[in-house]
Amino acid sequence: MERRDEEPSAERSWVAGYWRERTRRRDWVEIVVGYGLILAVIWTPRPYQRMVYWLPVAWIAGASWLSFKSWRGMGWRAVNLVRSFWVVWVALALAGVAVTVSARVGALHAPAGPILLVRTYIGYAIWSFVQQFLMMDFFLWRLLRLMTAKWAVVVAATIFALTHVPNPVLLPLTMVWGLAACAVFLKYGNLWPLGMAHAILGVCVAVSFPARLTHNMRVGLGYLRFHTPAELHERTHTERRVVRGLEIAEMTAAEALGAEDAEDPETAGR
Repeated sequence: MERRDEEPSAERSWVAGYWRERTRRRDWVEIVVGYGLILAVIWTPRPYQRMVYWLPVAWIAGASWLSFKSWRGMGWRAVNLVRSFWVVWVALALAGVAVTVSARVGALHAPAGPILLVRTYIGYAIWSFVQQFLMMDFFLWRLLRLMTAKWAVVVAATIFALTHVPNPVLLPLTMVWGLAACAVFLKYGNLWPLGMAHAILGVCVAVSFPARLTHNMRVGLGYLRFHTPAELHERTHTERRVVRGLEIAEMTAAEALGAEDAEDPETAGR
């Protein structure tokens, strides 16, 4: 009797282990391929970037759909919303300090008026919620099945930060924010305040730091190829001076050649 009871138990244990290992492999594949496609978009030059863009969208959407259980489980819920809303107040306080300091040193370059500010950054605000979805629902949840919670937070934050290479402002800031946001999400399980705080802090960085440092919040190849209006003006001015110098050199060479022809008797006789 005992032997008969052990066999089904052992079989169930083997099946459970098989499916756990299969889920682990699937998680690793989804993470690696998804992150690789995101990096491909960031480092692909235009106009090819627009075509590559849909590859990570399709991959992440498909993987999320296959593993979807509920919106509440993903953090889009009202539970703990009030309890975790302190994150938004902290973000507003930090943004207020940063904007004040930036204004005093003459680096602030915010749009004139709240309406223009909203029109300028409404797209970024929406993108902030998308980034939180990617960091928490796509990467962090899968990493939690593969390693301890502490390591999952560190790896998810590192993944998030490295997508901002080589921006010297965003790289360290996103690492700190990634660690804090993942820790808050694990405690409260709500994405709404994190998306709002992300938008506030992101807009704050955009208007508080000089464009020559942030390159208008660009990352990857876009950061390397960005030029401020002043840099473009200087570049154009330099190119014009080079072209003008070449023209003067050609004119001088032509005049010198003409003078030599005039002084040569044989050439003059012809």
